[in-house]
Amino acid sequence: MNPTENNSRSTPATSTAPLALFVPESGERSRRDLASGATWIPDWLTLQQQAWIVTQFREWIAGPVPIRAAKVRGHEMSVRTVCLGWHWQPYTYTREAGDVNGARVLDFPEWMVRLGRCALRETGYAPAVVAAYTPDTALVNYYDATARLGMHQDKDESSLAPVVSLSVGDSCTFRFGNTETRSKPYTDLLLASGDLFVFGGPSRLAYHGVTKIHEYTAPEGCGLDHGRINITMRVTGLEG
Repeated sequence: MNPTENNSRSTPATSTAPLALFVPESGERSRRDLASGATWIPDWLTLQQQAWIVTQFREWIAGPVPIRAAKVRGHEMSVRTVCLGWHWQPYTYTREAGDVNGARVLDFPEWMVRLGRCALRETGYAPAVVAAYTPDTALVNYYDATARLGMHQDKDESSLAPVVSLSVGDSCTFRFGNTETRSKPYTDLLLASGDLFVFGGPSRLAYHGVTKIHEYTAPEGCGLDHGRINITMRVTGLEG
């Protein structure tokens, strides 16, 4: 699917099963603290807010730097990314997208700073941490049905301020682990459209990844018919 398209929802032509059969079991969907500094709040964004974010996403991928699959050690990721504020390549941030077209990325939006502070406030961070939180970059990832994201740490930033993650569209199986190894112990969560996940403090460098996208689970009205958009806002700690 082209993420700029707004096609109507459809199940595969070879299937006559109702859509509900494709929805994975979600278990209990209530606020959960996975570890110190790591909190999940389901259904944090309303459908209207989600649809508005999808509208913004379509503007972001229109340029000046188009959405692309970054390369890690010479191999393209299955996830496609457009960046705001700073352009991310594995292991570095720059203002210009030298690996794409050399253009400067879009500025980081002020409304996202406010949203990030609200996310920290609602996940229990101290008022001083909330007030100081000024994210300056966002990696906006688009996952189609086949995309995955291996276990990794978000450690290309100079700052260890919390990461705020927002999901819109199809649900995914999100794996949140420990700070020492990519293997167990870890927790698998079903992140659905509108969910908020924040990790910082002792959990800031926890390994995490996406093991599966659950097709046909995007709710009606979220603005996205297929695939998943994930926004992760961070503080780079960089100047210039």
